[in-house]
Amino acid sequence: MGVLMSAQLIDGKAAAARLREQVAAGVQDFAARYDRVPGLAVILVGRDPASDVYVRNKVRETEAVGMRSFEYRLPADVGEREVLDRIDALNADGAVHGILVQLPLPKGIDVNRVIERIDPSKDVDGFTVTNTGRLAAGLDALVPCTPAGVMILIKSVREQLAGLNALVVGASNIVGKPMARLLLRERCTVTIAHSKTTDLEQRCRAADILVVATGVPEMVRGEWVKPGATVIDVGISRVPRGDGTTKLVGDVDFEGALQNAGAITPVPGGVGPMTIACLLANTLTAAERLVNPVAAVSELGE
Repeated sequence: MGVLMSAQLIDGKAAAARLREQVAAGVQDFAARYDRVPGLAVILVGRDPASDVYVRNKVRETEAVGMRSFEYRLPADVGEREVLDRIDALNADGAVHGILVQLPLPKGIDVNRVIERIDPSKDVDGFTVTNTGRLAAGLDALVPCTPAGVMILIKSVREQLAGLNALVVGASNIVGKPMARLLLRERCTVTIAHSKTTDLEQRCRAADILVVATGVPEMVRGEWVKPGATVIDVGISRVPRGDGTTKLVGDVDFEGALQNAGAITPVPGGVGPMTIACLLANTLTAAERLVNPVAAVSELGE
């Protein structure tokens, strides 16, 4: 007998498709006003299979919304200086409005030095100290793509966020910390939990909004979810089945959480599709600001 579902499934694929449509329309308008299109440059160092697939998807979706895609594949044994020189050239290239370096990088290359070399106005991943600092200060910034996508998904099922208890499980610079800042900006009461949190179950049970980004498969049990809570599962892992095959799971016990949550993202098909869509939105925003810094830029996905 199948599981009796009570939670609303949050369709990340549909939300990403809507955002891409908005971006495509924005690109057309941009081209009409400035006689050019936004350009996104991706640097991939080495041949990590997962990164290779992700970069191919980025290139395909960039071109699908009418933007120019610039792809630079460097060998795994490339020196750090060559990577920095490539970023310098892209910073100076007027056809490039967004730059991202696909992570992870090979050993021997300082990730922080590489990220900080990117012009903050072209930092469409939102990883530079300038953008993270502006976000922390409540100022306008290019926001990391996954947390930006999560906020769109949360708002798709909850109109009012002010005053709600929000728990972010995971404190990474890429997801956890910026996620907490975005929730705080919405006037939520925000808690960040991590590997040293001793009362995680109790904190989960009190959360109206629960965002989990730990990379630990099914770490958050279904019975920990507060009835009616909005659950956003950022994790994705491949785990073995009993029959020797594998399956994709998130950081939340999905089947168990269905019984309590008011709304929940599936894995796959939840947060993942939003990341590239928000990258495209960031690129359009960056292009608008670079071409016409004084123009008001509408926020996509709101």
